[in-house]
Amino acid sequence: MTALWGISFDATPISGVVVEFVKTAKHFADRDRRVVLDLGYDIKADKGAFFRPYTDESRLLPDWVDLGRIGGVEEIPGYDSDFVAEVLREVVGRGSAPHLLPRIDAVAAQLSDLIVETWEAHDVSTVMVENGTLPENITYTKALHLAIEKYGARRNLGRYVLWRDHDLMWQSEPSSGKYGVYPYPATPKPPNSPHIHYLALHEQARGKTLEWAHLRAVDVLPNAFTHRKATVHDGNADFRREHGIPADAPLIARCTRVIRQKRIDRDLHLLAAIPDAYLFVAGDTGESAEEHRRLTSLAADLGVTDRVVFGGWLAPHEDDVGRSTGSRYSVRDLLAHADLASFLTSYDYESYGNPVGEAIASGVPYMSTRYELYDTVYGSKGFRAPLLTEDIPDACFVRQVRDLLADDEKRAQMAEHNFQLGERGSRTAKDLLDRLVLTPMDPRVRLSVVLPVYNEAANLPWVLESLYQQRGLDRSTYEVVLVDNNSTDDTVDVVNAFIAEHPDLAVHIVAEPEQGVSCARRTGMRFASERSRGRVNAEERFYLVSADADCRVDEDWLFELFTAMESGKAAIAVCDYHYSAEHFAGRPRLWDAITKTLRCRAVTFALFGGFPDGKGFAVDRDVHDRVGGIEIFYQLRDGEFVNHLSDDWDFGITVRGSGEDIGYAPKARVEINPRRVDHAIDEVITGRAYGSDGIIVMRDIRPETTAVAADLTEDQARQAWEFSIKDFTPKNTILPVLLTPSLLDDDAVIEFFTPSLAERLGKRIAEIKDEMRMTDFTPIHSYKTPSYRLYFEFADEIFARLRAAVGEDIGHPPPLPPCLRDVPPDRFAEFVKYYCEDRESGEAHNYFGNGGVF
Repeated sequence: MTALWGISFDATPISGVVVEFVKTAKHFADRDRRVVLDLGYDIKADKGAFFRPYTDESRLLPDWVDLGRIGGVEEIPGYDSDFVAEVLREVVGRGSAPHLLPRIDAVAAQLSDLIVETWEAHDVSTVMVENGTLPENITYTKALHLAIEKYGARRNLGRYVLWRDHDLMWQSEPSSGKYGVYPYPATPKPPNSPHIHYLALHEQARGKTLEWAHLRAVDVLPNAFTHRKATVHDGNADFRREHGIPADAPLIARCTRVIRQKRIDRDLHLLAAIPDAYLFVAGDTGESAEEHRRLTSLAADLGVTDRVVFGGWLAPHEDDVGRSTGSRYSVRDLLAHADLASFLTSYDYESYGNPVGEAIASGVPYMSTRYELYDTVYGSKGFRAPLLTEDIPDACFVRQVRDLLADDEKRAQMAEHNFQLGERGSRTAKDLLDRLVLTPMDPRVRLSVVLPVYNEAANLPWVLESLYQQRGLDRSTYEVVLVDNNSTDDTVDVVNAFIAEHPDLAVHIVAEPEQGVSCARRTGMRFASERSRGRVNAEERFYLVSADADCRVDEDWLFELFTAMESGKAAIAVCDYHYSAEHFAGRPRLWDAITKTLRCRAVTFALFGGFPDGKGFAVDRDVHDRVGGIEIFYQLRDGEFVNHLSDDWDFGITVRGSGEDIGYAPKARVEINPRRVDHAIDEVITGRAYGSDGIIVMRDIRPETTAVAADLTEDQARQAWEFSIKDFTPKNTILPVLLTPSLLDDDAVIEFFTPSLAERLGKRIAEIKDEMRMTDFTPIHSYKTPSYRLYFEFADEIFARLRAAVGEDIGHPPPLPPCLRDVPPDRFAEFVKYYCEDRESGEAHNYFGNGGVF
């Protein structure tokens, strides 16, 4: 049985960090992983536990957690608590003591070897590091970084490490300066390791981490809470009586360490203003004897001593650890008797506020301060509570709390609202862990098909069936990743029904909250890439495949894409697509415009490889990751940001621009849903199928009626063809050689263009690239503008070559825009430049339109 190895930098047998580890590790234990936890006694210097043997610590943890530690650490010369404390004080806090740096590196190297040996002995398959970035012991952190790389390479593992930071320098008492100041030069930055997936507790922590370290693999994994309402039962019925709390007295619960930063003094002042209430403080009074004395003295001064219970350490929720500590009662037992939970902490001490989460999960209302991250974690999510904004409870806050304690119905409503809200978010941890680690990819899987979906319940059955009925590949070699993009119909139910009926094909459902097919495709590609990192043999290539939810793939589609990728060096394989002629029976003019476009496509794609279309392409996962994956560009429309539709084209351009090849797989065919044409035909005719003025966005293309469409008139057919060929030619005939001028040395390409045209195109491309390299910084235009310019300059000759290669019916270039028709020939190229680069009016974009819907 392989093991999950946990490392806590907290150096205590039970703490919030340890409890969170246990809750997360339970997902692994439920899947037959052995769980081993290193409590960090040999890591943190200020807990007085360095090299101390374990005694009865295991009784605080569930039976399925074994305690472990790295063997031989105490034998490393110079590694002890004094050394760790000196490094924290002198190197991290003060940025001095350069003489310690060689010792840090030497000890880290020896530590890393011992860590690897220990992991080998335990057959570790997953590592979870808790709080390793917090620079309490940068020597151990550096050793972990080294060990992770060694062990991952030795065992050929993907992202087998989950590195979760509960506290970061900017969240942990920043005013003390204990960890130095930003950008924390002495703290080892988290590396962009192919073996580590980083986890932050909330979006603010994730954002600040990315500002500091620019990591690729970072997700938000909120603290997990078992959502089960705390109740009075036989085991805890005597809780109040045993602690001298009257049965009918309002009880405030404070679950916290008894240290100055927790500001328990605020609870005492509040208690003094609510004469009938009691306060129970669940925390170790021995941790800071000075603070305990201060609080008991304050309680006496305020006259509340007889209503304050310093109850000592209570066990964490029994659902979390499964054991009792020395106490007969748990935190959940306290909350079962409490009317209100308190978290009146100091502003900059807490990052998450676990007591708030515990109260929410137990169905108990709470009060809190608006500490630094309260709104990020709870307030912005809609949780309701009285919030203290003053240093000491003022009259307004006291009144809110007193009224809440006196109103049973109001407390119940607030608690229920918070409970329901918290329960909906509690699935986040399980879903993320399933995605990254716990539902491993079958080692035989070589392809992940990504399917963005928005309200496609009607089409999905036959789309999924077409993916299920693929020939030439065993279903164990591919999986489907369906990305639900906020569907409001029965899309998810349809998918779940399909999964139940087809257990031999792995199908995963992933949610993407930002609307847009580009966003959904990006999320699906990232999901598939992350999952595949955990299983793929280093000798194998793994492929991410894009499909559209309204298009049906042919039976050999996936096999042909796979074969094309396996047999060549191309980073992307582009499929072919077609329409069913039956759908356009009785509309010969429209069918002629469509088929001419597809005939041109077949010729140029065979020559240049083309560019990926979301309807169907495969990409090498490593190339996808290296170029940064699908990138979303945003444009302004009517004063609002909208995501640009051409993510698939832009991705292909990025890949080709990075020096990689794109191949064409003509036998991998996709049948396009004709509704794309039926619904957009009026705008196809005018060249505005998806936008205008350079704004190209996704729109709903579902037909509003089922009426049989009529054929185009001769004028409409001519307009539709002109916009189709104007959209096609710059992108499919000119852009490939613009991005890869070496294509103009290929014999087949030279034959297509003729030697003279190929030579002049190459020369002109070099001139335009040189001219634009310091003036064009806008990605969305950086390839369109030069393509448009080259089109105008060479249109007559290119169309002549298309007629020769495709057929005389291709005809001649559509008429020039009026502003260019009377330009003197010797200044034509000059004014073409101004026309194509006039982004204020968008005239060039409107001229070329987006008739490529065919």
